Amino acid sequence: MKLVDTFGRKINYLRLSVTDRCNMRCRYCMPEDGVEKLAHQDILSYEELERIARAAVAIGIEKIRVTGGEPLVRKGIVPFLAGLSGIPGLRQLVLTSNGLMLEEMAAELRGAGVQRLNISLDSLDPARFCQITRTGDLERVLAGIAAADRAGFPVKINMVVMRGVNDDEIEAVASLALDRPYTVRFIEYMPASRAERWQSLVLPGEEILKRLAARFPLLPVPRGELAGPAQEYRIPGAAGTLGIITPVTGHFCGDCNRIRVTSTGAAKSCLFSGDELDLKPFLGEGDARLLEDALRRIVLGKPGRHQLSAQSASHTPFAMSAVGG
Repeated sequence: MKLVDTFGRKINYLRLSVTDRCNMRCRYCMPEDGVEKLAHQDILSYEELERIARAAVAIGIEKIRVTGGEPLVRKGIVPFLAGLSGIPGLRQLVLTSNGLMLEEMAAELRGAGVQRLNISLDSLDPARFCQITRTGDLERVLAGIAAADRAGFPVKINMVVMRGVNDDEIEAVASLALDRPYTVRFIEYMPASRAERWQSLVLPGEEILKRLAARFPLLPVPRGELAGPAQEYRIPGAAGTLGIITPVTGHFCGDCNRIRVTSTGAAKSCLFSGDELDLKPFLGEGDARLLEDALRRIVLGKPGRHQLSAQSASHTPFAMSAVGG
């Protein structure tokens, strides 16, 4: 079954957030003092989240990415993931993590049926890493990446590039893909919270690519059907690949294949759109078609593109952790 929006885009990818909580305070993701914690009753149960996942797959979703906050801080996450992996018709189950808990949990996640991991790594300098994340321990994250590698995961490493903050490390982080089969991806800074003078932090993907090309010979890699928004490149002879994601300057909206659901049950067709649909009224034990129809409404309401550029942003400010990134 194909799920197609009004612009002819095939929608086959759901980002499903399981918690708003996180054990880091990354400066591009949430305010320094964090975000107000939601009450327990405001967060969907695992049973409700799985109901949404099953309904999404029933109407055409083939890939689910589990996000947070930090999904691994929620108790019971491994059995929940095992349940998702058993949904008939789901082709890919992947998870995004900050890596702090992966050293202990990577093998369990692999056993639960998670197929790939995306891990945030915004600096290779311990002091700078702590400054960007406000609480993060670089050594624990590197140990988590190594554990994921040992567990057999295809690992994607995500670096949010911020001009004047960590952009001098682009080449060093890219070098992680030389000897290990990692996909290292560079993401333009997105002004989710619309912090003062946010424009100064945006380093366009075109400039990132120029810097990489000056250091490494790059060959484009064709995008797969279930691929995310990155344009990927390989370095001849390297074990891994590099990717660039340009949500601000590149406007890959024409190829967008995703919808998202927050941990409170708000379904969104676009990260930077204020439109959302509360799925809670459709989560009863009754007819699953009501939930399926609600998800179809989200797809049909998906805008052609967001209104974000490197100079201006008109969206209502939000904490990325509350939406699932």
